[in-house]
Amino acid sequence: MKLLIQRVNQAQVSINGQIHSKIGVGYLIYLGISHKDINPKIDKIIIDKILNLRLFEDENGKINKNIYDINGEILIVSNFTLYGNTKKGTRPNFTEAAKVEDALTIYNRFIDNIKSATMLNIQEGQFQAMMEVNSINNGPVNIIIEKEID
Repeated sequence: MKLLIQRVNQAQVSINGQIHSKIGVGYLIYLGISHKDINPKIDKIIIDKILNLRLFEDENGKINKNIYDINGEILIVSNFTLYGNTKKGTRPNFTEAAKVEDALTIYNRFIDNIKSATMLNIQEGQFQAMMEVNSINNGPVNIIIEKEID
């Protein structure tokens, strides 16, 4: 699993010109799913990391607070292109990304698990839809998390 986490002041997903989901201060998370992400234990590891990651500033200006400390919100957008490999040529190779059917199952499992793990407002994009994602990045602060388990 590969995630790009952006600290945002706000973010929203629109589909066909209509707002599908939106959040205020929190995380916009692009979620890439690999063909290796079958083991559901990966969800707990990644979710614990997301919820405890300290990316928000405290009263002294130090990045020391987590999403709970600021009562933040989370918007998760599926994004297979995080697994685009550009080592050869100029067209990305997506062979590391999970097949659509598998990715949908894992994505839904992940969303269910993060919603079960927290009372924070969790919003999502729409799997496999053409989405317009708008955000106001705060910082900017962008973190990549990559994890595989057997």
